[in-house]
Amino acid sequence: MGLFDKLRGEFVDIIEWIDDTRQTLVWRFPRYQNEIKNGAQLIVRPGQVAVFVHRGQLADLFEPGNYTLTSDNLPLLSTIMGWKFGFNSPFRSEVYFVSTRQITDLKWGTPNPIMYRDADFGPIRLRAFGTYSLKAIDAKALLKELVGTDGVVEADEITELLRSLIATAFAEMLGKAKIAALDISSSYQQLSDSLRLLVCERIDDEYGLSIPQMSIVNVSLPEEVEKALDTRSSMGVIGDMGRYQQFQYGNALPMAAANPGGGLAASGLGLGMGFAMAGQMANTVAQANVPPTAMPVGSAPPPPPPAGVQWHVTMNGKTMGPFSSDQLAQGVATREISPDTLVWTNGQNGWVAAGQVGALAGLFSAVPPPPPPAP
Repeated sequence: MGLFDKLRGEFVDIIEWIDDTRQTLVWRFPRYQNEIKNGAQLIVRPGQVAVFVHRGQLADLFEPGNYTLTSDNLPLLSTIMGWKFGFNSPFRSEVYFVSTRQITDLKWGTPNPIMYRDADFGPIRLRAFGTYSLKAIDAKALLKELVGTDGVVEADEITELLRSLIATAFAEMLGKAKIAALDISSSYQQLSDSLRLLVCERIDDEYGLSIPQMSIVNVSLPEEVEKALDTRSSMGVIGDMGRYQQFQYGNALPMAAANPGGGLAASGLGLGMGFAMAGQMANTVAQANVPPTAMPVGSAPPPPPPAGVQWHVTMNGKTMGPFSSDQLAQGVATREISPDTLVWTNGQNGWVAAGQVGALAGLFSAVPPPPPPAP
């Protein structure tokens, strides 16, 4: 080997890209004045392709492998530069490496709520977000449409464009699917597959990109709709409202007994709740004390008793009622109604103290006197 051959061998370039990141999509090989020597070694690793660009024209593309650059494996570049019988001198060309592996864990979401016409709730606003992966499938289209002259292109630089395309495709797909808002969660996988295909149709030929995987993580309703659903679910869990009220009344009795002075009566609620509890308890006791032989088997229950006189009372400056005479008797027994309590019933001229109403005067004679003062 001569001296010049030895020197020429020492100047052979090695063109390669060792990618230490997980987000780089395109990387341009740095060359001083873009000079590449004859016989340079090109190393393209798995998950990469290399593209030669000469004076703004896309030339040859290399798949993974090890190449010695000659005019035989640079046919397009040879045509552009007019190499008819090979080349011996350095040439200028840009070399772009494009990552063809999947870039994962990318996020998408709807920047603004999507108006959706639902069969159950009417027009509502929906938000959605999810994940997707990105892969370059056409390096030349990617360089032409998105890269330009950038030396490094990260996935984050084009995710804004992709998120806009995904959000638009999601709104279009959801409008055509016409799925009830409450059933969307059971169709996440089907909707994710449809959304991926719809987005791929818009980016594969135009940008040289593909979406290998896409997932819809959540589709959420407005906060006010979620609260209404929670209320509706709570009512469904309660079931029998009458039995639930009895349970509430039973819980309120110990509280009223523990605070007789400033309890329920002082707040203006004791009379109504006490009367309602009395009526509920009376009905329960009456049903429990009916002997088995009192009602023939198979016979219809007796009709309710006729409505008696209805009374209105004033407590703490508030009008309450109407109440039956039995309920007033319960109020007198619990000392919530005194002879000075003003009452009124239909046909009566104005409010009168309960002790001055003949129909109620007898209720106070049966009330035991209060306990004597402590010595």
